[in-house]
Amino acid sequence: MIKLNKWLTIVCLLSVGFALQSAYAVDWPQFRGPDRNGVSAVTGLLEDWPASGPKRVWLSEDIGLGYSGPAVADGRIFIMGAKKNKEYLFCLDEQSGETLWSTSLGKKLENAWGDGPRGTPTVDADRVYAMSGHGLLVCASVSDGKINWKKTMDSLGGVLQKWGYTESVLVDGDLVLCTPGGEKGTVAALDKHTGKRVWQSEDWQDNAQYASIVPAEIHGVKQYVQLTQQKFSGIGAEDGSVLWQADFRGGRVAVIPTPIVHDNLVYISAGYGAGSVQVKIDSDQSHSEIYGNKVMKNQHGGVIRVGDYLYGYSDAVGWVCQDWKTGEKVWAEKDELGKGAIGYADGKLYCLGEDTGTVVLIDASPDGWNERGRLTLSPQSEQRSERGKVWTHPVIANGKLYLRDQELFFCFDVSE
Repeated sequence: MIKLNKWLTIVCLLSVGFALQSAYAVDWPQFRGPDRNGVSAVTGLLEDWPASGPKRVWLSEDIGLGYSGPAVADGRIFIMGAKKNKEYLFCLDEQSGETLWSTSLGKKLENAWGDGPRGTPTVDADRVYAMSGHGLLVCASVSDGKINWKKTMDSLGGVLQKWGYTESVLVDGDLVLCTPGGEKGTVAALDKHTGKRVWQSEDWQDNAQYASIVPAEIHGVKQYVQLTQQKFSGIGAEDGSVLWQADFRGGRVAVIPTPIVHDNLVYISAGYGAGSVQVKIDSDQSHSEIYGNKVMKNQHGGVIRVGDYLYGYSDAVGWVCQDWKTGEKVWAEKDELGKGAIGYADGKLYCLGEDTGTVVLIDASPDGWNERGRLTLSPQSEQRSERGKVWTHPVIANGKLYLRDQELFFCFDVSE
């Protein structure tokens, strides 16, 4: 009996340990995290930061220029950047920041707001998928970066837009989803093993913008939601047919933020005066608008839903909390931090100011802006374009906060 009790104690302790580890250790294998919603499930993070900010674990200066964000999976980090005249997919060791390998993605995208790639790689088991600024999609081996297949967006009818291809591709089941845009179809599905085209949304032919696709199941119907400058749509997962489509009024310059889908409701936002729209999708895949207003005019820093509230930066308004159900403004804060991008983990929002490289930790609460600490990146890039800013979204994975300013890639420990 004594031996049995000892074994039961050990088993219980191990079970608790594994439970704590699984709750604490959460990878970030694609843009906006495991569920493509900007929400990290990691727990055990600092409630408040010290005056000096969280401890920096390492700084890499080896990833080149660009705005690509990191994907974190199985002890490795995947990120893109430009060196000299080429773009590269880099693989780094998660613990040390050491570069393990790099793979060429072809010629560098040149742009007045900053050269280089924009999207985030997507990790799926032993393969990683990445889109260059010129629209070259590659499938590479996680272990050594060897290219398994390539596909160009122009071969799918795509036309390069002003800021290049910025999409972070979606891997879903046996498909890779991307948005070449153009007369062959706005959205395309490729076989993730071979790169061969499975289908393309021929009845939707808008040019690509800069948003990334999200998967959804609405009234039991599997689909993919994407938006362009003119419309946002649900695309059937089996054949790429348009299931429903809504007009998007006002995206007159660029449409960038990722759609949010929850409870048969679809929410989109864009800056440049556009605002936000929420529609309800009915069981017959018809749609009706719930609200449309200019409370959230989010340019490219992202919007995150936490419960019944949305958080993000709204042009000319400031950092905003918006009611998910009604679209009404709950609170706004403009003085504490300038425009930027947002991340979420463990009840907190990580708000990044694009002008200063300052990150402010606040409660994710409808009660208002309650600061819990801040840090400012140091050093900062001297290679950043004069028109560029600190635009890469913050990422929280496995107790670490990842921030990028061009060739400078920071890792901070934000665990308790």
